[in-house]
Parts: sequence; structure tokens; C-alpha cells
Amino acid sequence: MSKSALVLGAGGFIGGHIVSRLKREGFWIRGVDLKYPEFRETEADDFLIGDLRDPLICREVIDQRFDEVYQFAADMGGAGYIFTGDHDADVMHNSATINLNVVEACRRRNIRRIFYSSSACMYPAYNQEDPENPNCAEESAYPAAPDSEYGWEKLFSERLYLAYGRNYGLQARIARYHNIFGPQGTWCGGREKAPAAICRKVAEARNGGSIEIWGDGNQTRSFLFIDECVEGTIRLTRSAFSGPVNIGSDEMVSINTLVDMVADIAGKVIHKIHISGPTGVRGRNSDNQLINARLGWRPSMTLRKGLEKTYAWIESQVNGTAPQDFSASPSCESSLLDVGANDYARERTAVDALPG
Repeated sequence: MSKSALVLGAGGFIGGHIVSRLKREGFWIRGVDLKYPEFRETEADDFLIGDLRDPLICREVIDQRFDEVYQFAADMGGAGYIFTGDHDADVMHNSATINLNVVEACRRRNIRRIFYSSSACMYPAYNQEDPENPNCAEESAYPAAPDSEYGWEKLFSERLYLAYGRNYGLQARIARYHNIFGPQGTWCGGREKAPAAICRKVAEARNGGSIEIWGDGNQTRSFLFIDECVEGTIRLTRSAFSGPVNIGSDEMVSINTLVDMVADIAGKVIHKIHISGPTGVRGRNSDNQLINARLGWRPSMTLRKGLEKTYAWIESQVNGTAPQDFSASPSCESSLLDVGANDYARERTAVDALPG
């Protein structure tokens, strides 16, 4: 009999890629989200449209034991969504409610192994003021001081899953994602992350043209390609280590460098126009010492190689040359470039269709 998995947020970017990986391994998969995947057919055996903020829906979709549960569902977006303060109540309420419902429904079904996707946004802002020397080692999380309500909710939910582990034997596995990117992720509309937004703007720009960037572009980040994220997630979920642990690249670059790299891939000369806008912390980079020590693994793909794959896919979306059944509209309205922090791992998961 094949193993079974439940993927919450399966209509989103990382959730969709996890479903594909598990199918290749022979799993029977149930996916849950508010929407179907945007750019391809789901490979889940059973896909349910449902709002995980409703405890009754949670109990209906978690109606049996699963060998593995992956929880990606969250209300989130890029810097323009997270850092304006306009969505703080929704972000905290929606995501916390989902996690409270999910962990309790899993306890009632005696489900043991559950992966929870946290974020590097939970790290203290005071350790990320120097763009050249950020401190994102796992033990640096306390004293807690995230720079957004999104980060505070992630920290709360980490502690929620760990508490259920101590009190009820839940085998939670927690990863702090650092800026995941790649094909089949949101690339326009206002919730896209920095690599996707930059790829889109470069693809839309003429050679010798310009694009707008929030801030001075000297803020630093690291970006992890989706295939590496999936590999690290699977390894952590099946390990004896609960985490929390960073899953991210330690190849740190400035946003200006990221723009230059995408422009070079595109074969274009692109000028940068710096404008005011939310930028998040000044520096962030994944510290991979712990994951290497505990799992014997760390990401190895270069940023450029991942960007080459991502730019080719986004360019096909912009030009309307992608398969028409699942390509986003080429007329998708452009938003200001999110250069502040592509700090959020899941895209368009189980609550971001909500108004506001």
C-alpha cells in the first residue's frame, strides 16, 4: 500500500512543487487550498477547495491518518503587502487561525509527522541592520524582535507546533525559509517576490531601459531555488531533527547585484531608478551550519543557475509563449518592484484570495 500525504496550501508555489515531488515517490496525495494551482494542473490525487480558517473544514480534510502532512497555508505576500501595516490584522488572524485549526485536527487524528513552514522573518531586526553582516543563526532568535507582524505570527506558530510536540507527541518539523523562488511562482499582481518581480520588469523593459527599485538597492538577501527548497524540506520532514532550522542559500547579494545578474541573463542593459518604498531589514542571509551538522546537507545550486531557469519561464509568461491553459495573462498589471525582502516562502496559499 502506498504512503499518503496531506499538502495544505497545495495550490501555491512551494506546495505545488512538493506535490509533484511526492507523486514521483509514489505517494497518494490530498491537496487543500482556496484555489487550484495557477500555472499547471495539480498532480494531487484528491484536491479539495476549502478555507482552513474554518475548524469544520479542517476536520473534514483531515479525516484520516496521513503518513506526512505539509503545512504551507498562510496569508502573506511581498514587502508591499507585509510592511505597509495595512494588512497586519489579517496576516496575524488568518495564519494563526489556520495553524491552530490544523495542529488540533492532526492531534485528534493521531497524526504524528507534520512539517511547518516558518520564515526567516521571525529573526530579530536588531541582528539584521548591517547589510554585510546579518546574524540569522537559529540560536539568535531570542530575545525576539521580528520587524513585522508576519514574523511575530511565524514565531508564535513555531512555538505552537513545538508545544504540541511536548504535550501530545506530535513530531513537528520546522523550517525557516529564506526567499524561495523559481518557475511557476507568482510573478505579477502585487504579491510577487523580488526575483520574480525583477525578472518580470527586466523582461518587460527594452534594452537600455530602466526599472524602479524600492530603496537604495544595497539591502542584502539570499535566494533559494525551489528544487533545493523541496529537497531540504523532504530531508527535514523525514529526519529525527525537529528544528527549527534554516532552509536557504548562503550566497548573499545586494538587490542591485540581483538586478544586474538578471539583466545579464536577459542580455540587456538595464538602468535602476531608486524610489522610496518598504524595504524590510537591511541584511539577511541563511546561516547553514546547523542544517549541515544535523542533516548532512546544505543547498549547492548557484543563484545564477536558478535565475536562468526562472527568467526563461517568466519571460515566456510576459511574452505569452507559455502554454495558454495555465499562463497568467500577459497584460497582468505591473506593481512596484518588491526589493525589500523576498522574505516569505509561500505564495498565494490557502487564504490570500481574501479581500484586503
